[in-house]
Amino acid sequence: MVKYTDLNGKVAVVTGAAKGIGKAIAIGLAQQGVKLVLCKHRSDILEVEREVAAAGAESITLQVDMRDVDSIGRMMEQAIRTYGKIDILINNAGINIPQEPHEVTEENWDRILDTNLKGVFFCCQKAGESMRAQRAGKIVNIASDMGLVGYRKRAAYCSSKGGVVQLTKALAIDWAPYNIQVNAIAPTFVHTDLTENMFKDRQFYEDVLNRIPMRELPTAEDVMHAALYLSSDVSRFVTGHTLPVDGGWIAW
Repeated sequence: MVKYTDLNGKVAVVTGAAKGIGKAIAIGLAQQGVKLVLCKHRSDILEVEREVAAAGAESITLQVDMRDVDSIGRMMEQAIRTYGKIDILINNAGINIPQEPHEVTEENWDRILDTNLKGVFFCCQKAGESMRAQRAGKIVNIASDMGLVGYRKRAAYCSSKGGVVQLTKALAIDWAPYNIQVNAIAPTFVHTDLTENMFKDRQFYEDVLNRIPMRELPTAEDVMHAALYLSSDVSRFVTGHTLPVDGGWIAW
């Protein structure tokens, strides 16, 4: 793994850290010497805590409901009380409920948009208070290829991730004077707990592969490496950008 020496001793908040992409990013940051605030909702996170400790990194685990602004505020306040600052925010928590457009209920629309977009914004807002005060910070929002292109049964999900892409640009402009870089990563479908049931549908699996010129699915570690780059000083002049990790999907 590439070593980013500037990350050693930094403090990172990782939402959705219990599984999949969030887990991989948390462990990758731990291996760089980052102090971690591992955020979860209901999932068991013991395995992540063990691997972070095995990497020799400090961490605390906090519960947060991404749909509840007060919960987000309490989580960020505890992070700052513990470590005194927030250097890096990884906005990874998200959900997807595949449905035909005519089947989408108001409840499901709100659940997806509140988790994937509203929660991301208020995490940025609360972490941004610490970053603006220290005039430095890195925010990495996990968007999706579905924020850049459309796909079947993803009306709400595409809307939420498209919002994340635009939010990333807007915050990058507002916070550039504070030396805060705000970027996003847009993976294609990654085989995680979130997508496992989807890939049991062989037709869906083949359709996804046929849209990826590299003819394979990315791993959570592929996304992790992109997150490490965007969290480090190596990317000091990159902001407002959405980096696809998709094997060429959107190059078609």
